[in-house]
Amino acid sequence: MTIRVLIADDQPAAREGLRMILSGVDDIEVIGTAADGRELLALAERRRPDVVLTDIRMPGMDGIEAIRRIAQLDPAPPMVALTTFDIDEYLFGALQAGAVGFLLKESNPEQFVDAVRTAHDGQGVIDPRVTPRLVRRFAETSPRSAPTESTDLTPRETEVLAGVARGNSNQQIASELFIAQGTVKIHVANILTKLGLRSRVEAAVYAYRYGIVTWSGAPDSRKQ
Repeated sequence: MTIRVLIADDQPAAREGLRMILSGVDDIEVIGTAADGRELLALAERRRPDVVLTDIRMPGMDGIEAIRRIAQLDPAPPMVALTTFDIDEYLFGALQAGAVGFLLKESNPEQFVDAVRTAHDGQGVIDPRVTPRLVRRFAETSPRSAPTESTDLTPRETEVLAGVARGNSNQQIASELFIAQGTVKIHVANILTKLGLRSRVEAAVYAYRYGIVTWSGAPDSRKQ
């Protein structure tokens, strides 16, 4: 199955670079590129992509507004926000608008390919280089005690949540915990259901925000 992708970035070189990276993969097809959010929205409505990669800051309609509007399509494609280290505040807006995750624009080609496949598989895309700083900032502005629902997580689910919070893929978590990748997927689904969350990204923010995972990345035994 070929994954149909739309790319949006106001910088021509960035758009072309992403197009070349993704077009060189057998199971991915770039069906269009856009220079701003309005153009991206029009393309998404007309072409109905499987996955969208979009820059956040663009002239006219920015990436956040485009994500918000595309999220209203039925069905809505999973959208990954592209960012740089210096715009954390925009990431919150993108996630709240409906993005399934974020990736640094400085990422290597393999990471972009993996992000498209991961998003298409229904999983959140979390760049581990950004996640701790991002959610720490959020947690520090609104510290809270863990809600009672958190006590429903099993010790294994808490370990899986720690891996998700570090930005690890199911495969990486499975390797670390010596369990099957399919088992990790089941644990993640159970975690989201128990905590009333929609995505891995929300789970990561939740884990750090409520102190279920320590900043070192290990589960906090006091929350189990």
